[in-house]
Amino acid sequence: MYGTTGRLEKGYRAFGAELTPDYTLVEAGMTRPKVKEQAFIGKDAYLRQRAEPPCAVLCTLTVDSHTSADGSLRYMLGGEPILLPSGERLVDAKGRPSYVTSAGSGPSVGKHLLMAYLPAEHAVEGTSLLVEYLGEPYPVTVAVAGATPLFDPANERIRS
Repeated sequence: MYGTTGRLEKGYRAFGAELTPDYTLVEAGMTRPKVKEQAFIGKDAYLRQRAEPPCAVLCTLTVDSHTSADGSLRYMLGGEPILLPSGERLVDAKGRPSYVTSAGSGPSVGKHLLMAYLPAEHAVEGTSLLVEYLGEPYPVTVAVAGATPLFDPANERIRS
């Protein structure tokens, strides 16, 4: 359990969930300030990706309400579609629909957390969106756009 909760609170990406061939390292927020001078496999592609603005940005979302229409509490598990407040499905410029890549409790921040790639224009902290779960929309908010962790963003706790 902590492997998921701690990972989501710190914004760590997981292979097979956030790190897939469908998204670039730039979109995953895993670029570094410098690129080493030595040649490496994929360097040319990586430099091209860095030169372009990303079509999607990996974000951390918080669930604003878990209450379903019948009053039951619902907690997303991953794979759910992300919608605009109008109910329209979010799709980026490359035609990739947004969905929850990972979901879990964030006890240190007191929220249920979701990770999802959002089109760049919607990857703005404070943006209100919806997640469709079991046929119902649930309100969510973009808490973090990019690689900054929601919990302990300065990494002070890990250094002490």
